[in-house]
Amino acid sequence: MRYSLVELAPVVPCADRSAALELALRAAVDAEGSGYHRIWYAEHPGALSYASHDPATLIAAAVGRTSRIRLGSGAVLLNHHSPFGIAERYLMLEALAPGRIDLGLGRASSGPLVDHLLRRDRRAAASDDFGEQVQELVGHLHRAFEPGHPYASVDLTAGLSGVPEVWVLGSSGHSAALAGQLGIGYAFGAHINPAVLPAALRRYRDSFRATRFGTGKPQVVLAVNLVAADDERLAHELTWPARALRAGGRDRPIPTLEQARAELDRLERARPSAIEGGVVPAQVSGTTTSLREQLQPLVTETGATEIIVHDMLTDIDLRRRSRELVADALGALVPGA
Repeated sequence: MRYSLVELAPVVPCADRSAALELALRAAVDAEGSGYHRIWYAEHPGALSYASHDPATLIAAAVGRTSRIRLGSGAVLLNHHSPFGIAERYLMLEALAPGRIDLGLGRASSGPLVDHLLRRDRRAAASDDFGEQVQELVGHLHRAFEPGHPYASVDLTAGLSGVPEVWVLGSSGHSAALAGQLGIGYAFGAHINPAVLPAALRRYRDSFRATRFGTGKPQVVLAVNLVAADDERLAHELTWPARALRAGGRDRPIPTLEQARAELDRLERARPSAIEGGVVPAQVSGTTTSLREQLQPLVTETGATEIIVHDMLTDIDLRRRSRELVADALGALVPGA
């Protein structure tokens, strides 16, 4: 069973952004040593909670510190970018680390003000053309434009032996059919919208067709907010910073464990953090043993071949130990059919 990591470069109170970025790069080295298959850096424009504003910058820096682990974006928010610009940027990364670059694509609002600031033409009405953007980007990477298309003469791949592996990330199921029709991988945010997980994966598989843009078979990755410790009580408490951030607003640094304990009421602190009946809570916790017991039925039911881990831990020692234990748990799972 493959296991991977999404890194947000969480910013802690009274610390500068440089420290968060250094920890995010160190995470790639640690993940490689623990057998993680890939690490994806997130895109959070304008965020105070996370320092990972531009994944390409972190990917480029991580290339020089690692040798095996795949490096990618989780995700480029394509609604804020030009497909041509992203294709060119990630082909440059592929040239720096051949065979190791992933291009995860998504769409999301960064809030009305930041969305406005990111737009080049602020006079035109905003439009949702994500599907067209993804298809154009894939066209640039694989020179897949039909003869006579105005972009068919543009070759961004000259001198390259390979291209980034493209994924579509989603949490509502709307992008599932797009990923399936293009024959590329689909990563579902199970920690964001677990209720639609079965329908989204069914839609992906039903629409899948093999193309030269992917591996030729469906690839399903589940993104789960997952923390671990040597005992169940501490593991559960490690979910509190993420809960406090959700409850108190995201426009601030990540609460420490002590801050979260003070901010959350008794009911919120006690809210379950275990997968029960196939329902994935916003935060999942456990020991190595209990995580295996929780996750194996989910992997079997969904047919997932990889879990990508997301957490909001900022304590260096607890974070490193959690990711080591998570690796032990996930590495023992049997992939779904």
